[in-house]
Amino acid sequence: MKNWKFELLLLLRSRPAAAALVVLALLSALSVWNGMQAMGAQRVALERIAAVHAADLAERAERQPADGDAGLTAYYTPHLTFDPASPLAFAAIGQRDVQPYALQVRALGLQAQLYESEAINPELAAPGRFDFAFVLVYLAPLFIIALMHDMVSGEREAGRLRLLSSLPGKPGALWRRRVLLRLALLAAALLVPLLAGALLSDAAPGETALMAGAALLYLVFWCGVAAWGAAVARNAAAGAALLLAAFVLLALVLPTAVNAALERAIPVAQGAELALAQRQAVHAAWDKPKEETMQRFFRTHPEWKNTAPLPEGFHWKWYYAMHQAGDDMVAGQAAQYRNALWSREEWTRNAAIFLAGVNVQVLLHRLAGTDMQARMAYQDRVAAYHERVRRHFYPYVFDEKPFGAADFTRLPVFVPAPGAGFPPALLACALALLAGAALALGLRSTARVTLGV
Repeated sequence: MKNWKFELLLLLRSRPAAAALVVLALLSALSVWNGMQAMGAQRVALERIAAVHAADLAERAERQPADGDAGLTAYYTPHLTFDPASPLAFAAIGQRDVQPYALQVRALGLQAQLYESEAINPELAAPGRFDFAFVLVYLAPLFIIALMHDMVSGEREAGRLRLLSSLPGKPGALWRRRVLLRLALLAAALLVPLLAGALLSDAAPGETALMAGAALLYLVFWCGVAAWGAAVARNAAAGAALLLAAFVLLALVLPTAVNAALERAIPVAQGAELALAQRQAVHAAWDKPKEETMQRFFRTHPEWKNTAPLPEGFHWKWYYAMHQAGDDMVAGQAAQYRNALWSREEWTRNAAIFLAGVNVQVLLHRLAGTDMQARMAYQDRVAAYHERVRRHFYPYVFDEKPFGAADFTRLPVFVPAPGAGFPPALLACALALLAGAALALGLRSTARVTLGV
């Protein structure tokens, strides 16, 4: 125990080391605060949107006549859907920074409404948010390198390595203490703000523990890599250069190369193109015989086949059938779009088995409910709700029933569902293996430091 105490005092008396730990703690706290502010702003926005939507519906119901036109009401009445942030979303904001978290839909074609707001400036979206995941993946390794690159070479340059190597005890015990002590201090500096943020956000203890565990494994991985670099380098400058090169390769070059390869191998069209295709299909129906549109609609909705024939001129049931037929015409494109997105996600998870940085990001975003899986789940809930809205209005439109003020109380209500979930067990095991292998390599390399090294 005294040896641990002396090592701690020795480390903290080093001003650069103490300053590095303080700065890392401040960056972690700032990232947690920034994430909580962003999620708080989203919650306030959702509350404001819900209040405005409720007031709008109340006003529409007050002005609705007893014999109101159901088709006209369905056309102008919006229905609110929203995706509330999970308690841990502040730690890994992910898709919530670039995708809408509230969407109003009407009883018209879904695809155009689902993707018309998918307009992102790539130059603004590329940097991402300054959240805990960013600090963990891209900044924490730099602090680890700063604290450990001269762990062995510093003793050699100071002339103390021979003396330290001659001390009694198990081979490598000194270096194990130093590696584990630095790991513990780095983990405390990084994880204490995260745990405080999770406590303030009322996050579930199990999910919080998993997120902290994933972050700790990532720190273990880099401490192992840094210990290896410190052991094999002949001097401090060489150790820093070697570890910085490893950081650039593992955290920047390889993930970027994988992403570029996936973009070339699995091309994905923009959602706005899908919305445009649906709108073009709808607009083209204006120049086609109405009966052709109705027959296309009846293929998927045969229950309305025996309703009264269309009169001359405009009729709302033809209009809504036209929108649904437009959705049906682009259903294949929509499925291809979603399949391509999910294929990229699956291949990213496959690459994460071998890349610790990608792995921990996938785990954190899954636990925070801000990944592509959560995004697609929200879209599925919107689609299911849109189906309920359409089928709620169809009896009024196709049977030509009036829609009065009292009918507003029977409108379907969107029920959100949490987007967070437990991460894939394979990825968690892979990260644990990567961290264990890196730490074992680092400790074994430092244990081999002898008088002749």
